[in-house]
Amino acid sequence: MRAVLIALVGLSLAAAPACAEQAPTAAAPIVIKFSHVAAPQAHKSRAAEHFKTLAEQYTNGRVRVELYPNSQLYKDKEELEALQLGAVQMLAPSVSKFGPLGIKAFEVFDLPYIFAGYDELAKVTEGEIGRDLLDRLKSKGLIGLAYWNNGFKILSANSPLYGPDDVLGLKMRIQSSKVLEAQMWSIGGMPQVMAFSEAYQALSSGVVDGTENTPANMYTQKMYEVQKHATMTYHGYLGYAVISNAKFWSGLPSDIRASLERAIAETTPVANRFAREENEEALEEMRKAGTTVFHEPTPDERAAWMAAMLPVHDEMASRVGRDLIDRIYAATGHKSPTQ
Repeated sequence: MRAVLIALVGLSLAAAPACAEQAPTAAAPIVIKFSHVAAPQAHKSRAAEHFKTLAEQYTNGRVRVELYPNSQLYKDKEELEALQLGAVQMLAPSVSKFGPLGIKAFEVFDLPYIFAGYDELAKVTEGEIGRDLLDRLKSKGLIGLAYWNNGFKILSANSPLYGPDDVLGLKMRIQSSKVLEAQMWSIGGMPQVMAFSEAYQALSSGVVDGTENTPANMYTQKMYEVQKHATMTYHGYLGYAVISNAKFWSGLPSDIRASLERAIAETTPVANRFAREENEEALEEMRKAGTTVFHEPTPDERAAWMAAMLPVHDEMASRVGRDLIDRIYAATGHKSPTQ
C-alpha cells in the first residue's frame, strides 16, 4: 500500500505544483485535495463544500479545492498515511485515528461520559486543551486546523439494549481505539475494529451484531436498515480534526495560508451547526422509517450505563494521560462526569 501511495504522491505533485520547490502561477492554482470518508450528503461533506467556497473566494481563485467524499480515494486506515506522504493535502478524520498514529492523548475524546453535552465539549475543543492537542500533530508531520463535531453516540444492535447486561457477548463494531475497546469490554461487548466504510455490510451480514455511532452516521450509512434496536445512551463523543500536511501548509504563501485559515475559522461554527441539525433530522427520519426501535433510557438505566463505563477513565488514564483527564474535568467544571 505504501508503494501505491508513494506513486500517487508523484502524480499529485505533478498535477498540483503547490510545493516550495515549484511556486504556483496565476495560470496554475494551488490544488488542495480534501479527502474524507463521509457520505456526500452528510454534514461533513456539506461543511467541506462550505470551506471550498470560502477558500476559493478568499484566495481569488488562486486555490482550487477538490473534494473526495465517501472514501473515494482512501479508507480509514489509508488516509492518514496518504496525507503524510503528500498524496492529499487535507483530511477531516475522526480524532480517534490519532491514537493508532502514536498520539494516544487524542483518545481522551473517546472516554465515555467525559462530556455532558456540547457546552462542556466546546470548553475543550475551543480552548487551550484543544489547541495543545492539535499542536501535538506536528510531530507526525501534520498541522491541526480545527475541530468539527459529529455528535454524541448511541448504541445499536438487533436485540434490545436496556442495560449493560444486554450487550454481553455481542460483537460490536468500533473505530480503532484502545479506549473504545476498553469501553466495549466494560459493558460485556466484544469489540470489532473495522473501517467505517465496511460497517454497513458487516452489520447486514451478521459479521458484527451491533455498533455505536451518532444518529447522523447511522442514517447516512443506512445502518438503521440492519439494526432493529438502538438506545439513546449518548455515552461518547465523535468528532473530527481538520488537518493538513505540515510541509504543504508551511510552504504556502503567507497570504494564501491566512485566507485558508480564515475560511476554516468561519466554516467551523457552520460545520458544527450542520452536525447538530443533521443528528436531529436523522433521528426523526429513522423513527419514521420504523425499522429501528429507539429506546430512551430511564434515569436508573442511564445510571447503570454510566456506572459500567466510568471506570474506563481510570483504566485508560495511563494511556491518555491522568493530567489531561484532570484538565478536562477542571475545564468542564466538575471532577467526574457524574457530578
